[in-house]
Amino acid sequence: MSEEIVLITGATGHVGFRTLVLVLEAGYQVRAAVRSQAKVEEILETKSIQALKPGSKLNFTIVPDLTIDGAYQDAIRDVTYVLHLASPMPPASDELSDYGMTLIKPAIAGTVNILKATALEPRIKRVVITSSAAALIEAKYLFEEDTPLGTVWNEKSRTAIPEGPFSSSFHAYHAGKIAALAAADEYATDPKTKFDIVTILPSFVLGNNELVTRAPDLALGSNGPVMGVVLGTKSGIPLVSSTVHLDDVAFMHVKALDPTIPAGTYVANSEGYAGTLWQKAARIVAEAFPAAVAKGLLNPDGVQPSLSTRLDASLSEQVFGFKFKRFDEQVKSVVEQYLELLG
Repeated sequence: MSEEIVLITGATGHVGFRTLVLVLEAGYQVRAAVRSQAKVEEILETKSIQALKPGSKLNFTIVPDLTIDGAYQDAIRDVTYVLHLASPMPPASDELSDYGMTLIKPAIAGTVNILKATALEPRIKRVVITSSAAALIEAKYLFEEDTPLGTVWNEKSRTAIPEGPFSSSFHAYHAGKIAALAAADEYATDPKTKFDIVTILPSFVLGNNELVTRAPDLALGSNGPVMGVVLGTKSGIPLVSSTVHLDDVAFMHVKALDPTIPAGTYVANSEGYAGTLWQKAARIVAEAFPAAVAKGLLNPDGVQPSLSTRLDASLSEQVFGFKFKRFDEQVKSVVEQYLELLG
């Protein structure tokens, strides 16, 4: 394993950084593709990386723009495995005017560029790609209504790429993920493809985000719905209530490098296809952190309506040989970090 290099993209993201830590712990030689030298410093300054003291086990390559044709051509030389986690996330507000350029094009181009580069590097055995469970689901069941009782979404599900125009950044993000998954599927089924492809499709990822250093910033990104409930925010917009612990998603990415894991598509989601309810976070926090509630540090009086998605990840548990952490563990991980950052 010491001579096998893993290229990881997106290592400064929520899932990407945790995956970076786990792949280093697993003993791989790692090359992290980041967008700037500032991102290199951000990673090296974290407690987890400093504790690991990876030395020559961790190297960096700068890829400023993943949408440029040939973006990864230099980064991928002499690599054995690829963990492709880089992709744009929807912003906290809808201030963007061109969703195609900011969300859809990078999602597609990043996936296509990494696969094109991989095809030119004969040493590569496998590419692991991060998609999203949203890519499996029709838009109306993500944004408007519960999935019908007779429907279950799983790793075999696919949905058509929406044409737009898009009413929000989340709708555009959804379209980009569907299109990127379609591109990965095309490579995976092409008989000319000489490497394996594993695609991981997480639901809402919850958990300690080590790259966040200010308590208010935990409300940004996928931890936002939990933070809203436990800090008293009243939301009238329903969200899908399928969630997964950060640690489980990162574990699946690293485990997917193991050749005994069959190539294919795997959903990352907890609580079975019944899912959970965002509102349960209020009870979990009240029971687990009563002192913080009494001091007013937490106000579990928020409202976050839920949409039932009926997302089945049982194949992932079977193939990867583990059980997903439950919603209460996910909530506690986020809130514990919030309280630590408050000091």
